[in-house]
Amino acid sequence: MLTRKQHELIRFIQARLEDTGISPSFEEMKEALDLKSKSGVHRLISALEERGFIRRLPNRARALEVLRQPEDVNSRPAKPAPANSNTVTPPLRAPASRPEPANDVIEIPLHGRIAAGVPIEAIEGQSMLPVPAALLGPGEHYALEVSGDSMVEAGILDGDFALIRRTNTARDGEIVVALVRGEEATLKYLHREQGGVRLDPANAAYDPQHYGAGEVEVQGKLAGLLRRYH
Repeated sequence: MLTRKQHELIRFIQARLEDTGISPSFEEMKEALDLKSKSGVHRLISALEERGFIRRLPNRARALEVLRQPEDVNSRPAKPAPANSNTVTPPLRAPASRPEPANDVIEIPLHGRIAAGVPIEAIEGQSMLPVPAALLGPGEHYALEVSGDSMVEAGILDGDFALIRRTNTARDGEIVVALVRGEEATLKYLHREQGGVRLDPANAAYDPQHYGAGEVEVQGKLAGLLRRYH
């Protein structure tokens, strides 16, 4: 069962594809659905993608494909021909060639610097960070500004913006945002040990951190990076 906005969005995408063969931009979808920001469009697209109604074509920020539609969502109905009309219905127009990538961006919450002694909850809602849509997959995301050099060997530098997919689960070896003892947020490799958790830095100058299984809470995992050059 889709929400009203999800219905509206899939109708709009399908109509645009039928008209031009090119999916609408995030800005066009935002205006068509009367949403306040592109992040709302991103959430709707992610929900439709996760449920198998649409998919994003790889490496194309503006390319969406409608895989299926709900039973009550169809292409726009054709106008009926007048009675006794000899008009021949033209064949359906073939879709245009695949669209070129567009520079669509969405805004995600920027929760501040990830630093010792500052839990994620304490820094939520400070500002928004514009991010190219192509860098984000499905799901809800937020950004953190990296503080320190503990992950430099993974290519994560001081001042980078870590793009985090919000989740409370992760596999061993993934880079996660871990909240330690409900107080300290840190970006590290996650490894589970017998009866505990090991958080590994990516810098030989730092030692791994060992905790009890109940002392570490996963609050997201790394999805991408943005770097500002000065």
